[in-house]
Formats: sequence, structure tokens, C-alpha cells
Amino acid sequence: MKQLQSAKVQRYLALVNKLTPKSDLSKCLVRSFWVGGVICVLGQCILLAATGPMRLAKSDAAAFTSIALVFLASLLTGLGVYDRIGKYAGGGSIVPITGFANSIVASAMEFRREGLVMGVGARMFQIAGPVLVYGIGSSVLVGVIAWLAEVL
Repeated sequence: MKQLQSAKVQRYLALVNKLTPKSDLSKCLVRSFWVGGVICVLGQCILLAATGPMRLAKSDAAAFTSIALVFLASLLTGLGVYDRIGKYAGGGSIVPITGFANSIVASAMEFRREGLVMGVGARMFQIAGPVLVYGIGSSVLVGVIAWLAEVL
């Protein structure tokens, strides 16, 4: 019985090795690095334009930059371009804020046939919900710690 299981395991592992796509790690790292870098450079250019010609305050310019990057990523996702960027760049396209926007818009688009509330709304918050909960929770915790440090 053990020999039969061992033979099945060996055949399964051989099939997995045969079907698993081979990836060139160095090529993937270079693609990921330069695409993520381009996204960050784009964000820096938007920030410089917001603080320079647009004359926004630093905090307003930072918010404007985030909004612009989220909008661009959402638009590119809706047009189907961001998926191709992600396929080419891998992790480089999902690390910046644009990856979060892509994941929300892609899930909303996937379930739009189920309706606006139960499809789009529910699926968007299925991904965004944990991020919002942990973000708000950690900001409250940090605020309480800062308040206690000030009071004590």
C-alpha cells in the first residue's frame, strides 16, 4: 500500500514539475523594480506639480497625489490596461497604492452583473473592508497612545 501511495506521489510531483511555468527570477525582479519605480516617479511628478504650478499646501498636494494615482489605476483597470501591466511587472504593480485601487476596481467589475449593492458594493468592501478596519483601528490605537503620552 505504501509503495502504491509513494508511486502516486512521485507521479503527481512529476506532473506538477512539468506543468509549473518556469520563471526567470532575475528578469521578474528587474521588471518589478522598474515598473514599481516608474509608478513612484509618476507619483512624485504629480506631487511636484501639485506643490509647484498648482500651489497646493504640502498636505493637500499629498492627498491630491494619492487621489490622482488611485484614479489613474482605476481608469487603467477599467480599460483592461492595468492587468497587462500586472502580468508584465508582477509585484511591482501591486505594491504601490495603485495595486490597492486595481484590486478594488477589478473585483467590482467582476461582480457588476449581480447588481450595484450585492455585486459591486459587497465585493469592493470584501477587499477594502479589512484594510479599512485595520487602518482605522491602528490609527485609533496610535492616537490613544499619543494622547496618553501627552497626558502622562
